[in-house]
Amino acid sequence: MNQMSRLPPPIEPGAPPRRRRHARSGTFGVLDIGSTKAVCMIARIESDGTPRVLGFGWRQGRGVKGGSIVDLEEAERAIRAAVGQAEEMADTRLPGVIVNLSCGQPDSRQLHIQWGIGGRAVTDQDLRAILHEGRRRTSEEGRETVHAIPLGFTVDATPGVDDPRSMICDTLGARLHMVSASQASLRNLGACLLRCDLEVEELVSAPFAAGLATLVDDEKQLGATVIDMGGGTTSLAVFSEGHLVHTAQVAIGGGQVTNDLATVLATPLTHAERIKTLHGSVHGGSDDDREFLPVPLLGEDEHAIARIPRSMVVNIIKPRLEETFELVRERLDAAALGREGGTRVVLTGGGSQMVGAREMAARILDRQVRIGRPLPVRGLAEAASGPGFASAVGLLLWGAGEGRPVLDIAPGPARSSGAFRRFVNWVKDRV
Repeated sequence: MNQMSRLPPPIEPGAPPRRRRHARSGTFGVLDIGSTKAVCMIARIESDGTPRVLGFGWRQGRGVKGGSIVDLEEAERAIRAAVGQAEEMADTRLPGVIVNLSCGQPDSRQLHIQWGIGGRAVTDQDLRAILHEGRRRTSEEGRETVHAIPLGFTVDATPGVDDPRSMICDTLGARLHMVSASQASLRNLGACLLRCDLEVEELVSAPFAAGLATLVDDEKQLGATVIDMGGGTTSLAVFSEGHLVHTAQVAIGGGQVTNDLATVLATPLTHAERIKTLHGSVHGGSDDDREFLPVPLLGEDEHAIARIPRSMVVNIIKPRLEETFELVRERLDAAALGREGGTRVVLTGGGSQMVGAREMAARILDRQVRIGRPLPVRGLAEAASGPGFASAVGLLLWGAGEGRPVLDIAPGPARSSGAFRRFVNWVKDRV
């Protein structure tokens, strides 16, 4: 699979521009809210259906822990700064944004629903009723359905139908993938964006977005797992037959590695992060015991510098990454996806760049592993094109129509004119 397979097919002279299904029109913004950084990108869809970045901004993450907002004021400050930087560059003001969903302990389930049609043609109303039935069956107190993704339909005894509308049958079977999240976390997210004078236009699962940015078409079709190693969490998304079929989250990220280094070495967090970035690895070398690193001591004056062997850094980082991949393996085993999960893993996110992470993941997960860099996007600086920006780039691609389901059943008109009320209604009605 080469990089060219991820680019859109060429447009023949005189042919109309190719636009993906349900692509956004005009200028739109995306917002990736993470534990370590807040990223905003503003783009427009070009005539060939691909996005062009007009503005970009990012700030160090504040007020977010484990993917969830824990301090509204701090989170607002980081988001406002990132959005303001992007708006200034693009010379535009955003009324709303497409936002990643990493909060609320996302839960993933598959349902099989049989729906009586009675020998007539299937309508949009039938499909809407099936999706509402899926939401009803998976409803839990304190949780809201965010994604209800049709994975395929069976028309009487004929399986493998993507769009059954206008087909005549007695019984319509549907296979749905339902993703839900904590209601309280979603409301806090909406409240934070409201404080920033932004409306939540759409929510997209963070690992789903990372997969849109890093997987090639054959991987999505044949089966692959994306592991997005963020600062506060490690999330995974499983793709098969072109659909998102499972998602899960592990409450360990790069921030825990930094905390481990700071605790064991008794050094400030900023220096622990620097050590991780410059010298972090899970592979020991023959010279590690003889290579010493300077480490300023916590609470001491600036001249109090300890010298520790590089092997000590490896011995601190390695157990934490092993734990992370073992928990990911447990999540995949519990999902019991079988052949759907494929044999390929794509690592992305900032933590994937740790030396030796790919080899460790291959050993623990017993799968083929590669590092996933996001698809190049016109107008986006090279510095913002690494694995750490995969979710943000995936949100851009979603805005351009990538990954959207074949069916586009609108949830209906908003029931209130208030921005936050619209957000709550959107969460409850979204299909």
